[in-house]
Amino acid sequence: MNRDRTKKHWEEVWSQKQPEETSWHQDQPTISLAMIEESGLLHSESLIDVGGGASPLTARLIEAGHRDITVLDVSGAALRRAQKRLGPKAEKVEWIEADVRAVELSRTYALWHDRAVFHFLTDPVDQARYVRTLECSVQPGARLIIATFAPGGPRKCSGLDIVQYDARSLQVVLGDHWHLLEEQFEVHRTPAGQEQKFGFYRFERQNARN
Repeated sequence: MNRDRTKKHWEEVWSQKQPEETSWHQDQPTISLAMIEESGLLHSESLIDVGGGASPLTARLIEAGHRDITVLDVSGAALRRAQKRLGPKAEKVEWIEADVRAVELSRTYALWHDRAVFHFLTDPVDQARYVRTLECSVQPGARLIIATFAPGGPRKCSGLDIVQYDARSLQVVLGDHWHLLEEQFEVHRTPAGQEQKFGFYRFERQNARN
């Protein structure tokens, strides 16, 4: 899907639905929080949540004491919902409205988190663009936490095709300089009561970015 259509789709979704009505909503992003803590990220170190939009993760990170949080999302409506929910605490976060396939970030991060974006990129060209942005936006030795729909899970989400990944297939796309440290699986129950299989993968950057 081209960038204009992608933005239009997600602006419509977030203009029409409350976060709690979306199939991917989690009140408690338990695995993400556990993997971030397991990564050893200091509260002063930088973290970016790609596709974080209206996710409760940002609030949980602030509560945990993290002080350098960036949220990137293609949907301005999603970001505004998150900012409204956080109230004055939203000032503690840097918010970026952009498509990860095209953005040039002005800084680098010690940890990159994504539970919302990568599995929607069905075109290998878009996958390569995502990886390029990742490579240009993380520090040497950075941590990467990425969650995707797992084999046996849904093949569509929000009316869009997705790609299912296991650790091996994800490693192929990311490249061998990302070292897999941990994987966990979750059966997520949607607000409608359906089950979705997710895989969570924690990597570490093995050498300085190109």
